[in-house]
Amino acid sequence: MTIWKDVPGVLNADPKWFDETKLIPQLTYQDAIELTYYGATVIHPKTIKPLQNKNIPLYVRSFIDPVKEGTRIHQAQMHLPVPCFIFKVNQVLLSISPKDFSFIVEENLGEIFEMFAEHRVKMNVMLNSAISFSVSVDNDERKLPALIAKLREKFRVLYNENVELVTIRYYDQATIDRVTAGKQIFLEVKSRYTVQIVMKDNA
Repeated sequence: MTIWKDVPGVLNADPKWFDETKLIPQLTYQDAIELTYYGATVIHPKTIKPLQNKNIPLYVRSFIDPVKEGTRIHQAQMHLPVPCFIFKVNQVLLSISPKDFSFIVEENLGEIFEMFAEHRVKMNVMLNSAISFSVSVDNDERKLPALIAKLREKFRVLYNENVELVTIRYYDQATIDRVTAGKQIFLEVKSRYTVQIVMKDNA
C-alpha cells in the first residue's frame, strides 16, 4: 500500500520546527505506531495496525517527486537511524492533588481517568508522584474548562497554560539539550527509547 504526500516520506521532525530534517528510509510498524500515537501527522495511527496484522508493507512517497522511494514501513528488527522529534504546542499542564493533601492512590487515579474519559480529553503525557498527578493535554476550549470544573469538585487543580510538549524517540542527551536550550522544564518522563518534556520559553 502507498500513501502519497507532499513530503518525501516520513521525516525525523516537522519542517515547521527544524530547518534540517532527515528522511527515514525504513520504519518498523512498532515505531510508526509509536510516532503517530505521540502526534506525528504524516500517517493516521489507525492506518498502520490493519497492515501490520496482514504483514502488508506501507510506503509513504511524494507526489511532488514520485520517482523517489520515500519511506517503507514494514516488519523488521531495527531501530530508527536518527532521533525523531514531535512537537505539540498550546498545551496545558494540569497538576491534580487531593484537597486534604493525602497521598494519590489507585482510587484517586481511577476517578481522575474516568473524568478524563467522560470529557473525551486525551492525556498526552502523565506523571504520578506521592501527592499529585500531572498531565499535559491539548488546550481544547470546548472540553477543558468543563473537565477542570469537574475535577475541582473533588481535587485541588493547578495548571500552566501555553506550554509545549516535545517527544523524542531514540533520544540521547545531546538531543535533549538541543530542544531544551532556553526553556523552563516543568515535567520530564523517560522510558528506554522515548523521552517527553513539557516546557516553556524562559521569561
